Amino acid sequence: MLCKGLHHAAYRCRDARETVDFYTEALGLKFIHAMGEDHVPSTGIYSPHIHIFFEMEDGACIAFFELPADEGEPSGRDAVTPDWVQHFAFRVADKATVDRARESLANRGIPVVGPTVHDDFLYSIYFFDPSGHRLELTAVTATPEQDAQFRKEAMDVLRLWEKTHDWSQRAALFGGATGYRREDAV
Repeated sequence: MLCKGLHHAAYRCRDARETVDFYTEALGLKFIHAMGEDHVPSTGIYSPHIHIFFEMEDGACIAFFELPADEGEPSGRDAVTPDWVQHFAFRVADKATVDRARESLANRGIPVVGPTVHDDFLYSIYFFDPSGHRLELTAVTATPEQDAQFRKEAMDVLRLWEKTHDWSQRAALFGGATGYRREDAV
């Protein structure tokens, strides 16, 4: 396989210091690198910036650019896409870790949505960073048998979606879970 793993995903942030404080203090990521230029190395365009990197346990990183001279949405989010679509999902150890994080974030005054159960596959909470990026903390909840079934049916589910654009058809064809449910709404 060509791609061996994720090195980093990079987005825009409103303020580098605020972003460092949030990701290190609220989420416990390691701040490992900061670099910058007055011109973009790949294009030569003038755009003074700082590029900051945070490492996760598996070595993958999330990174941000503060771009004070460039106009546009401070988060860099696509303004026409609903804010629940674009997000970072961080894997955590288990459901108990998600629940503890929910409490910790709430104690910091950070509004949290969830927990939400996704297709009996993931257990997640959602919240926003200071720049407006939606974040998800998620625990994998599928059993090995469920995971094998999800993988086996993925292409057939996609074909059904292409044909019908009606998610309710999945339950009739495949049975089992049909999507999402909010644990805190039950």
